[in-house]
Amino acid sequence: MTYAFMRRLESTPERYDRGIALLSGGRIGSVYLQIAKLIAEPGVDVLDVGCGTGGVSIACADRGANVTGIDRDTGMLEIASSKSSAVHWLEADATEIEDHFKPETLDAIVSCLAFSEMPPEVQNYTLSVALTRLRRGGRVVIADEVEPDRPMRKLIYKLRRAPVIALTWLLTQTTTRPVGDLRAMLSNLGFADVTSERPWSSFQIVTAVKP
Repeated sequence: MTYAFMRRLESTPERYDRGIALLSGGRIGSVYLQIAKLIAEPGVDVLDVGCGTGGVSIACADRGANVTGIDRDTGMLEIASSKSSAVHWLEADATEIEDHFKPETLDAIVSCLAFSEMPPEVQNYTLSVALTRLRRGGRVVIADEVEPDRPMRKLIYKLRRAPVIALTWLLTQTTTRPVGDLRAMLSNLGFADVTSERPWSSFQIVTAVKP
């Protein structure tokens, strides 16, 4: 399983949902719902970073949350806005969060399948800004591709991923990478109650709380 084709899918936003569903073996929809259950309830303020076509944002809005979804891809946002008017859609990327949101104004910040597109320094910057924008007790949830833990599964993962990465680069001149140890990054930045779970071997959901 790999999400290296995400960049290719993003160049054709109308195919993104179908492609991600295929790449995740049909499991991505349940991930959206799982994330929403972790953070969304009536009246809470949620920011979805790299919202894409709106899967997580809409799942959170359906539970009564006040949601803003940001993405740098206008095509993705057009599809997202066609699905729901309950979310505030905003063209922006992770490095612009502090330009649009004041300190301690959010109850939750989530990102699904976006951190794998960021270099580590941008991941760190995004999470450091997230800490300042969350209210005390607010939660951050990051869901993304990771390397499997077990050596044999990790080897199979790398062998399967290599040709896909090469093809994706040829088609789009971009790629994605599995995220590193976000638990350590979150802890080092000052987040508390850092936990993680793997719905499947190459995918991880990490949660943490602003103390």
